[in-house]
Amino acid sequence: MYALPGGAVRRSLLLIGRGIRSEPRTFALAIGSSAVWGAAFVGVGWLLGRLTDTVVVPALTGGADSDVGTGDVLRAGLLLLALAVLTAVSVAGRRIWAGMAALDVQAGHRRRVTEQYLRLPMSWHRAHPTGQLLSNANSDAESAGYVFVPLPFALGVVVMIIGAAAAMLAADVVLGLIGVTVLPLVLAVNAVYRRWMTPAVTRVQAERAAVSDVAHESFEAATVVKSLGTETLEEERFAEATHRLRRANVTVGKVRSVFDPVIDLLPALATLAVLVVGAHRVASGDIATGDVVTASYLLTILTFPVRAIGFVLGDLPRSLVGHERVARVVDARGYLEPGRLPLQGGGGLHLEVEHVELGVGRGRDRRRVLDDVSLVVAPGRTLAVVGSTGAGKSTLVDVLMRLTDPDDGVVRYDGVDVRALSEEARTGAAALVAQQAFVFEDTVRANITLAEPGESPITDEQVWDALRLARADDFVRALPDGLDTVVGERGTSLSGGQRQRIAIARALVRRPRLLVLDDATSAVDPEVEQAILANLRRQECTVVVVAYRTATIALADRVLHLEAGRVVDVGAHEELLARDPGYARIVTAYARDRAERDERDADRGGVAR
Repeated sequence: MYALPGGAVRRSLLLIGRGIRSEPRTFALAIGSSAVWGAAFVGVGWLLGRLTDTVVVPALTGGADSDVGTGDVLRAGLLLLALAVLTAVSVAGRRIWAGMAALDVQAGHRRRVTEQYLRLPMSWHRAHPTGQLLSNANSDAESAGYVFVPLPFALGVVVMIIGAAAAMLAADVVLGLIGVTVLPLVLAVNAVYRRWMTPAVTRVQAERAAVSDVAHESFEAATVVKSLGTETLEEERFAEATHRLRRANVTVGKVRSVFDPVIDLLPALATLAVLVVGAHRVASGDIATGDVVTASYLLTILTFPVRAIGFVLGDLPRSLVGHERVARVVDARGYLEPGRLPLQGGGGLHLEVEHVELGVGRGRDRRRVLDDVSLVVAPGRTLAVVGSTGAGKSTLVDVLMRLTDPDDGVVRYDGVDVRALSEEARTGAAALVAQQAFVFEDTVRANITLAEPGESPITDEQVWDALRLARADDFVRALPDGLDTVVGERGTSLSGGQRQRIAIARALVRRPRLLVLDDATSAVDPEVEQAILANLRRQECTVVVVAYRTATIALADRVLHLEAGRVVDVGAHEELLARDPGYARIVTAYARDRAERDERDADRGGVAR
């Protein structure tokens, strides 16, 4: 379990311990530098007290008979300079290594979240808003590492406080006791602060995810928003989400605005008390002037460093909330554990689906999307999957590609359960081209190879072969820079059919043994679609295509009619037309609609005459 058990104090300690263990060397250097810095500061305070009694006071009160010489003053200055240099070096080391350590912790959270996203099935992703997923991988992972930025500083302050307490107690017990009361007071104030801050920070993180979600929806639906003129509605939605986030952040700011001055006030009050009590004890002859200088100096320099403890205690609630939100992803179950078996052989893949069942929802709302689905596709053959909207075609595709595991049943590649195959074996054998073809904002070459120039084992010759098979070579050659042409974000400079052909080439260049097309040619001209499918039939690969057009379906060796998640019939296209009325109704719907439109146009033309 990645989640932290126990109450707030235990979870805080576990969070800090886990972070330090994740980057032990960097944290050791940061904490060590901070400890040296704290010890050096205490050394300066102690040295000032001694120099006050042995150099400054005799020089000021001794007159001409004073035995304090220039050499004594010079040695005192050199000692202070050495401590100042040591302090500067340790501060630089602390800041550098503390920053590196905190960023490494945040990067570790991001890696865990991203790796978990890759393992979790598509059904899990569809149940969580994209904005929330972005927030988990970005702001939540960052928040979980906030506390580690001031942590080494705060630990150095602890060393400083211990050393300062010892130095103050050694100088004078009374002044020392006044000084050491600062830390318990800081801890008491923080206990109250944490009780107010935790729910406020939790709300901020939730509202931040909501803002990301609304923004992402608006960006994704830009065409719909522009075409329907709903910009004002989207502005209002986004404004309301940002106002809620603003109010949540203002609440956090109000809590901190009360807390920070209190932390500043406590050392200042202690310093004032030391000066008042110290002056009285010096006047009564109980202590020397240097003892008051030591105690007051140490308390004065503690004014800002003690705030570092406040920073840690203040950031802990936010880091705990961020870690909890990250842990919900990391601890999510149902992810797809890869097997270890390789896949031998070449040519077309032998695909078997045996009694597959899959449901969605929970409890009484759960319903079956796939119900006892079985099919077999021989190597090198083509299977067309046909069904009405909501029949379960895309869900079947997810199961075939192991984007989702079935509740029951098995999918086999060449007789091997796909769940037993290694990730490399599965992705090397099968390729999917979805209806919504995603194109990256990169060159055509990079969109097909999915690699940086010079890093891909795929040659340009292989890229052109794949483009030719996908009937995309002509329009790519016509682009200004050919393969080096940078297409816009999500391929906005390309048409829908061109994006689909780029996606098909991306799959074909990897020479898959199983190619699954989920209505992947819907935006392509029928003539071009026929040419693409004819090219695929000449390749040594098994093809499963979700199709609607009659001409496309007729090219398949066998057709599977799927309705309400169940296999209605399997056979050749002509056989199903003759014996399956539901199938005939689906595949002839387009032709019937076309004939009806032609008839209406003819009637209107006759009336006009």
